[in-house]
Amino acid sequence: MGKSMDIVAVDIGGTHARFAIATIASDGGITLGEPTTLHTEDHASFQTAWEDYRERMGGNLPDGVAIAVAGPVKPDVIRFTNNPWIIRPPLIESKLGCSKSVIVNDFEAVAHAAARAPADEFVHLAGPDQDLPSRGTISVLGPGTGLGVAYFYRRPDDTYRVQATEGGHGDYAPVDAIEDAILARLRARHTRVSDERVVSGPAIVDIYHALAAMEGRAVKDASDIEIWTAGTDGSDSLAAAAVDRFCLALGSVAGNIALIQGATGVVIAGGLGYRIRDTITASGFASRFTAKGRFAGLMANIPVKLITHPQPGLLGAVAAFAQEHLGETSA
Repeated sequence: MGKSMDIVAVDIGGTHARFAIATIASDGGITLGEPTTLHTEDHASFQTAWEDYRERMGGNLPDGVAIAVAGPVKPDVIRFTNNPWIIRPPLIESKLGCSKSVIVNDFEAVAHAAARAPADEFVHLAGPDQDLPSRGTISVLGPGTGLGVAYFYRRPDDTYRVQATEGGHGDYAPVDAIEDAILARLRARHTRVSDERVVSGPAIVDIYHALAAMEGRAVKDASDIEIWTAGTDGSDSLAAAAVDRFCLALGSVAGNIALIQGATGVVIAGGLGYRIRDTITASGFASRFTAKGRFAGLMANIPVKLITHPQPGLLGAVAAFAQEHLGETSA
């Protein structure tokens, strides 16, 4: 591809926007600089957040930008699923002062990162303890502010193709009486209950209160962060039960997505998954993943991994830029 180049990588979620300077080497390798994290609620728009980051970096930024966004990428206007910012792709280069850009869905970016990450940046969660297959479809999903879903397909010539999806918004399917109760609680407030109403960071609050109601217990209101903390440090048995129930639901949803996408491997991504990785492996996640009736044997042969790269959204956004502008398509 010639000489190396620097670009700005941006990963915009519901709560945070992360920025970093990235270098794409002449051999296609990607190096990320130290990321800067800004709170989306502290900035009126992406433009003002960009200007804040530019000022922090001394007033000058590279000429290219790769942006991962938490929501569908549309040609005219991008509206985020979980924050009020708006991006207009036709204006992005003129507004930011750059000549090359790429905008991808956040989990499209994570799928790019999973396709390029080495084997030592994955932790085994379930299925056979082996590397991800070198051919076929790999499903990628991750609970965070919402539930991101994508996949990538590895071709025989060692290149890959990524497909963004909105699979996190599929209908939630309970599989036992406890999940029926969780669904009933959610249905009282939402006309339709999607997977991300149960399998996402904020969803732990509804799971917690549904379990409390089943036991006739009065519990005080608590934030999702408080419940996650109490559920993983052992200080609250009900919160721990909610975390275990979350892991079960995550296993069910991951298995459904693998079946739908015809996956030969699955990658769980996101900071939440990484923080509770030990809980996931000790929970019923694996049994729920494989509990697909006549397809249980098929599911048991699918390796499920958790990606440990600290910034997969930023890495993947840069990989998408390299694929679009520099012809880099190898995994």
